[in-house]
Amino acid sequence: MPVQKQHPSRALIPALAILLCALLTGCATTHLTVAPLPETQPFAKEINAFTAADATNPPPRSAILFVGSSSIRLWKTLAQDFPDLRVVNRGFGGSQIIDSVNYADRVVLPYKPRHIVLYAGGNDINAKKSPQQVFADFQAFVAKVHSELPRTKISYISIAPNPARWTQVDKVREANRLIEEYTRHDSRLGFINVFQHMLGSNGQPLPDIYIADRLHMNPKGYELWKGIVGPHLRR
Repeated sequence: MPVQKQHPSRALIPALAILLCALLTGCATTHLTVAPLPETQPFAKEINAFTAADATNPPPRSAILFVGSSSIRLWKTLAQDFPDLRVVNRGFGGSQIIDSVNYADRVVLPYKPRHIVLYAGGNDINAKKSPQQVFADFQAFVAKVHSELPRTKISYISIAPNPARWTQVDKVREANRLIEEYTRHDSRLGFINVFQHMLGSNGQPLPDIYIADRLHMNPKGYELWKGIVGPHLRR
């Protein structure tokens, strides 16, 4: 019986399928194969820990990514607070907005989140950065994300009125104002104003939502944030 010749285009199909599968697999795991940061680099320990964890338990794509400084890192009940949503916590304590810009290639962009919630800026002000520089760094973060993920929503949680840094409150207010105004002109951006909700009737920070250092929140503080942040995640 004569051997039936396979059409050239059909012969290519299995090879193309294998190539496509390899490409898709590579895209899905690109962030898992990056080399560890040198230990001398700022936040190397934290960032390397994230990439190591991703190698064994990759977070879901199209989730809501929380990133920023210690108020995000210490939000231990994040998944419990929003059980109906897929959330990923990539906060690293002591960081400034520019650190989230610098490490976006490792702890933001690879996850392809549909929504990013950023909290940072307080450490920036404390490090003597001007409100204008805080605003410029936020713009840099937005540009970095939207250059790769143009449809991703970015919500900024306002800098909180921490009692330990109350002397910086005027700069905090100005940084919040600049960022809030900026977010009004792009439907992909949002501003979550926790500042006003963290003040008492006397205009001073609520005393019972912070731990002893008067800088970081206790469970009551995170319960307050849950009620404020939640509606923005479900819009």
